[in-house]
Amino acid sequence: MHSLPEWTDLRFFLELARAGTLSGASRRLDVEHTTVARRIDRLEQQLGTTLFDRSREGYELTEMGLALLPHAEAMEGAALAATEQLSGAEIAAQGVVRLGLPEVFGVRVVAPLLVKLLEAHPDLSIEMLSLARFANLANREADLGVMLDPPSTGRYVVTRLATFRFYLYGAPAYLAKHPPIQTHADLERHDFVDYVQDRLASRELSYLNELGFTPRRRLCALGMGAQVEAASLGMGLMMAPPYAVPDDGRLVQVLPGFYAERSFWLAAPTDLYRLRRVKVVWDLLRDVADNNPTLWLDRGDLGRAA
Repeated sequence: MHSLPEWTDLRFFLELARAGTLSGASRRLDVEHTTVARRIDRLEQQLGTTLFDRSREGYELTEMGLALLPHAEAMEGAALAATEQLSGAEIAAQGVVRLGLPEVFGVRVVAPLLVKLLEAHPDLSIEMLSLARFANLANREADLGVMLDPPSTGRYVVTRLATFRFYLYGAPAYLAKHPPIQTHADLERHDFVDYVQDRLASRELSYLNELGFTPRRRLCALGMGAQVEAASLGMGLMMAPPYAVPDDGRLVQVLPGFYAERSFWLAAPTDLYRLRRVKVVWDLLRDVADNNPTLWLDRGDLGRAA
């Protein structure tokens, strides 16, 4: 190695590794794409190795680039922690936190809780990514996220947020017009609302497979919010966790006792988890998960578990 790399060059390295393209990294860094290319060339010359494979599709880390990645992330984390400590933010949370959440969970459960959090931390801002997919933490799309598939590689803090159940629901008008459902076998005569099967954000969302037969999917959508509306309008039965179901009577539970069980995981890159602003949001999610069991299980199952 001819000389020590500059931290600013490593920042360019990190953003290009996360974005995968010069244009994506340039937008994240607010510079011209030629500046990104020049910084990467300089870093590679300083280190005496190739960090990225270039192609028409973009930039992909080489073996040496992958080896450098955790060290650059550790330096980034130290810089963030130092900045936070010197600004006094380790006491009062300050700055922006980007939070990745499943669509309906974010809108129905988390968003209302942010009011008190932001009142308690007037210098804190939240960017809530409520998506029909799960936020990509590897490219720093979010600072922390709730997901069905926890990261299996990389430097992350991960915890099981909650175990929950998908139950069967239908609109009263739909149930009145279709054959009664008294046993599991009766479900084969009914229509269903589900996810678009070749666009699943996770294999964990293929819970209708647990019905034991191929359901007649009359309407499919990318997000659960659209599914709830479709089922409420009588387009078919659906499976959903309790937190996703409106409490206005538009959907009622069908065939109590049948469910599919899944777990939500909460994860954050290790360097970001140490930051006060990220930790207060983490603690909020942890608190709501631990102290609101009716979000995850119906009252009948809670009673049997007590």
